[in-house]
Amino acid sequence: MSALEIVAVVVSFLGIWLTAKRWLLCWPVSLLACALYFKLFLDVRLYSDMMLQALFGVAILYGWIVWARGKDREGEVIVSPLQPAKAWAGLAAGAVGAVAIGWFTSHYTNAALPWMDSGLSSFSLVAQYWTARRHAASWLLWIAVDVLYVGMFTFKGLWLTGGLYAAMVGLAVLGYVRWRQAARSDAPEMPRMA
Repeated sequence: MSALEIVAVVVSFLGIWLTAKRWLLCWPVSLLACALYFKLFLDVRLYSDMMLQALFGVAILYGWIVWARGKDREGEVIVSPLQPAKAWAGLAAGAVGAVAIGWFTSHYTNAALPWMDSGLSSFSLVAQYWTARRHAASWLLWIAVDVLYVGMFTFKGLWLTGGLYAAMVGLAVLGYVRWRQAARSDAPEMPRMA
C-alpha cells in the first residue's frame, strides 16, 4: 500500500459518492482520481486499467458537459431512461472492446492479467458512458464490474484499492436506488382517463 494508492482511494470514493448524489462537483473530483490511478496502474503493470483512466478523463469531460446541460429548474441533474436497444448495443460494444483489448495486451504487453483487465476496462467504459448520459442502469453495470474488480485488485495485492471497490459496490447500490427514485419523481404525470 503506497501513499499514492491511499490518496487515490480517498479521492475516488469522494467522486463516486458525489456522483450518487448527482452533484456536478463529482466530475472534477473524478478527473483527479483518474490521474492518480493512471500513475498507480502504470506502476503495477495493469495497462488496460491505466489506459482506461485516460479514456475516463475524456468521458469525465463529456459527462461534465452533459450533466451541466441536463438539469431541471431547481438545478437537479435529470435521470434519463436507458432504452433496451441501447443497453444491448452498449453491452455488445463492451464485449467487442474486451476481446480487442485483451488480444492486444495478451500479445504485445507484459500485462499481469490481460483478459480480465481488458474486460473490466471495456465494460467500465460502457458504464461510464451510461453515467454521463444520466442512466440509472449505469449503476447496475458498475455493481457487476466493481465486484470483479475487488477480486482482481486483491489478487494483485492492491488491498486498499480492492477495499475501495468493495465500498463502491455499496455506493453503486445507493446510487441506483437514489437515481431510480429521482427518475420516478422526474417522470411527467400521465393524465388519468375517466
